[in-house]
Amino acid sequence: MHQLKLFAAQLRKEDEVAVESRTSPILSWPPENRPSLYDELWPGRPRTISDEKVASLLRRTLKAKPPAGTHWSVRQAAQANRLSKSTVHRVFQSFALQPHRSKTFKLSNDPFFVEKVRDIVALYLNPPDHAIVLAVDEKSQIQALSRTQPVLPMGLGYVEGVTHDYVRHGTTTLFAALDIATGTVFTDCKPRHRHQEFLSFLKRIDGVVPQYLDVHLIVDNYATHKHAKVRTWLAERPRFHVHYTPTYSSWLNQVERWFGLITQQAIRRGSFRSVRELIRRINEFVQHYNRNSRPFVWTATADSIFQKLTRLCARISGTPH
Repeated sequence: MHQLKLFAAQLRKEDEVAVESRTSPILSWPPENRPSLYDELWPGRPRTISDEKVASLLRRTLKAKPPAGTHWSVRQAAQANRLSKSTVHRVFQSFALQPHRSKTFKLSNDPFFVEKVRDIVALYLNPPDHAIVLAVDEKSQIQALSRTQPVLPMGLGYVEGVTHDYVRHGTTTLFAALDIATGTVFTDCKPRHRHQEFLSFLKRIDGVVPQYLDVHLIVDNYATHKHAKVRTWLAERPRFHVHYTPTYSSWLNQVERWFGLITQQAIRRGSFRSVRELIRRINEFVQHYNRNSRPFVWTATADSIFQKLTRLCARISGTPH
């Protein structure tokens, strides 16, 4: 009893000190004497699935495939592991496991892959002085599609609706050059996708960019970009410097990210009754984008890219890389 009275007196003293210092009495205790939340029972029903059962579920999902199937569903995994569907769903969510999804990839077989990656990444992270760096490419065969019935506008409780079928009215090719320093985009729509159109686009760039600036072009390995007439034109203009991305490495070209933006925001869900209307909508998007343009921020170094590819190759059996 005497010890309880001493303990109560100590608590009252600590409460008075806490009021004066505006701190919690518990926080004023020494760390070794503070009560731990982990010592208390958590509210709710205790877990009914053991760690071994969770590990078994994850191991089977990652290492094996279901009978006569290519990937696990929640119901298949629940049946195979004798668990409820809700339990399997919670485990999958907790460990960010998504067996129903997949994404594509392609490793480059370019013999100069390392050199090209270092060259282009250096342009992004440390662009040269007195020069403009342009990420150049083309989005070919953009279709002018009109839906067979009017678009059902979005409303409260339901999304926008479009018919699954459409009428084709022709195509256009969008040439684009993204200034990596400002985010501004130079564009031009052409009816075809040949070296003649690409050369015409280069001439337009030559006329727009001030003559005192060097021009560094980042392009892919498409045959149009390596045509003899294109090479001759570039050789006659020493201020132009071409940097080719490695094969199967369009992700290195920043203009591809911009193509994704215009596709999502202006093209994919649009309905165009003619190629002229499609081009007009593209030009309107470009003008609006350039008024509020911001550059994409490239943060990956060449070494970090190589490290990621090394981890990827280590998980692929039989790769020659």
